[in-house]
Amino acid sequence: MTTYFFVAASEKFLTVEEPLDEILKERMRNYKENNKEIDFWLLKNPSFLRTTQFADLKAKIPTTPAVVLSTDKKFVTFLKLRLEFVAVGEFECPNAEIIDPFKVE
Repeated sequence: MTTYFFVAASEKFLTVEEPLDEILKERMRNYKENNKEIDFWLLKNPSFLRTTQFADLKAKIPTTPAVVLSTDKKFVTFLKLRLEFVAVGEFECPNAEIIDPFKVE
């Protein structure tokens, strides 16, 4: 099993209102320079937010959700502090409700 961590907010907030693109590009550059494999992904409208586990969290996001999903808990903590107005969560996968953490709708 793999543990995934994420920050979630509306797609508009993450992709338009916040400089997330800049943060992700810088992190990708750093990973490339250090020959590190990418362990984070931006997902728009991820299916895992529709599970019963995240029903309350999903209800708090006003429009189409987006998440930054990662296996690196420290990176998600950094994003939470940097972006401020995001929800955070984690899950292990695969599980009874989430087979593919990257599935989007």
